[in-house]
Amino acid sequence: MCIFAAMKHGLVLEGGGLRSLFSAGIMDVMMDEGIRFDGIIGVSAGATFGCNYKSHQPGRALRYNMRFRNDPRYISLRSWLTTGDLVGARFSYHTMPSELDIFDRETFAADASSFYVVCTDVCTGQPVYHRIDEMDDVEMDWLRASASMPVVSRPVSLGGRLLLDGGISDSIPLRFFQGEGYERCIVILTQPRGFRKRRTRLMPVIRWAMRRYPAIVEAMNRRHEMYNAQLDYLLSQAARGTILLIQPQQPLNIGRTELDADKMQRVYDLGRHTGTEYLPRIIEFLSGK
Repeated sequence: MCIFAAMKHGLVLEGGGLRSLFSAGIMDVMMDEGIRFDGIIGVSAGATFGCNYKSHQPGRALRYNMRFRNDPRYISLRSWLTTGDLVGARFSYHTMPSELDIFDRETFAADASSFYVVCTDVCTGQPVYHRIDEMDDVEMDWLRASASMPVVSRPVSLGGRLLLDGGISDSIPLRFFQGEGYERCIVILTQPRGFRKRRTRLMPVIRWAMRRYPAIVEAMNRRHEMYNAQLDYLLSQAARGTILLIQPQQPLNIGRTELDADKMQRVYDLGRHTGTEYLPRIIEFLSGK
């Protein structure tokens, strides 16, 4: 196991649906090398895949996505039309991790790193940061909330709030983690260098579908401004040497809810290649040199 200097090291994981298989590949390389973090924070798929780091389960994110990609209980139009969730809530966050591709809850609880997810409060449009110490059924629903995309997901009721995808309000939660004392962070993005977000063309659909939640509509309308400001902040922090920024060189060309096995494998393999290429820099960065 790699042991580094005594300062808090964090891992920050952007979401992006199946683009996050790129992040999973990088994380699996780091897990294989025994690299540990004091804290991990994930948004949306960054959370649902990143929890496998704390449970010490490399390969799991790719494995269950490949195995269940054609199961209508997992991701399907049928699930959306019958339950209101494109990603089946019961199957994906309870049946699958408890019975079919077991999530190691005991290892997750025993691991010393802190794990956070980011959600968005439907009524205020503001981010909600939640620490998960033990992954019981309620905490699984926090993962679900973090990854519940508007329009194709029902808001999740937790802790007296209605919650949706954390990427709506805080796509790359570096500032929050720095505020929690994580002085050196590795940040993994799923969009390529030079990417800038534009206002979504789906705003008319979002305004109609989410008309009961005006704060979410406004947050989605301004999401591109929030995201691009975060990119600018990342670049400034990378220049100062407080973060190591890892992202693909080119667009990953995979859908958020991709079902093509070859595309999944390609993006995961690209992540592993990138992780291997970055490994000396990762070790040097975390050692404080």
